[in-house]
Amino acid sequence: MPSSGGAFEVTLNGQVLHSKLKTGQFPEPDAIIKAVRAKA
Repeated sequence: MPSSGGAFEVTLNGQVLHSKLKTGQFPEPDAIIKAVRAKA
């Protein structure tokens, strides 16, 4: 199913870790896990 261009953002404590609007892509799960661990 094609994307309708909607927003998909991953945030932690108000800080954006990934934005589909900026990258045009969904994040890789490992990248999100690493980003969360780096902020913890």
